[in-house]
Amino acid sequence: MIAKRIIPCLDVKNGRVVKGVNFKGLADVNDPVELAAFYSASGADELVFYDITASAEGRALFTGVLTKVAATVFIPLTVGGGINTVEDFDRVLKCGADKVSVNSGAIRDPGLIAAAARRYGDQCVVLSVDAKRVDGRYHVFAKGGREDTGLDAIDWVRKGVADGAGEIVLNSIDTDGVKQGFDLEMLSAVCDAVDVPVIASGGAGGVQDFVTLFKTLPKVDAGLAASIFHFGEVAIPDLKQALAAAGVPMRLI
Repeated sequence: MIAKRIIPCLDVKNGRVVKGVNFKGLADVNDPVELAAFYSASGADELVFYDITASAEGRALFTGVLTKVAATVFIPLTVGGGINTVEDFDRVLKCGADKVSVNSGAIRDPGLIAAAARRYGDQCVVLSVDAKRVDGRYHVFAKGGREDTGLDAIDWVRKGVADGAGEIVLNSIDTDGVKQGFDLEMLSAVCDAVDVPVIASGGAGGVQDFVTLFKTLPKVDAGLAASIFHFGEVAIPDLKQALAAAGVPMRLI
């Protein structure tokens, strides 16, 4: 059985890691290079680096900090924020990223995923979806959760995978930073819609939330979290030991 992955997320703004609740109220956390090195040494399976204001500010992703982070870690690194063209993929891959996460850029240019997948392969293209309930449906939001696109999230992930996205990150805005558990209902709908790896993001408050995630939704491949790791509420080695004890396949160090 394939091991489930535990993935810390670095939300970076102005060169610092930040964290908020429901995508709002961002507070300074730490230096991304120091934090990345810590997670790499702690047994994280992968690391995600988001330049969270690049799309909203209409600029390219800052590559200086990214290059330092990539040089620090020895685990797969996924990078997103301000990815609007195939050239943006090329730029961050040359900085040391293993996979590139696209969100608002794919909404603006529906042909971006297919073009990137043709050039770099499906395994390199991650579709990150910020979704929220609106009138009983799951809507896709753009620009860091600031703009309701009106797109149906389930239809959107289906299209992304058909175009060549090799992985889906589902960020539930409803549960982001609330620490009351992952959005199992929304995740279940996405897992039923696609046959590529799905990463759960938004809502982890403790070890039991990860146990519940993987036990309830065995199709979910990975759990992504930020604040519980950043603030030392959950240590990755302890989390992985607990998951293994609960019968969830884990890569242990």
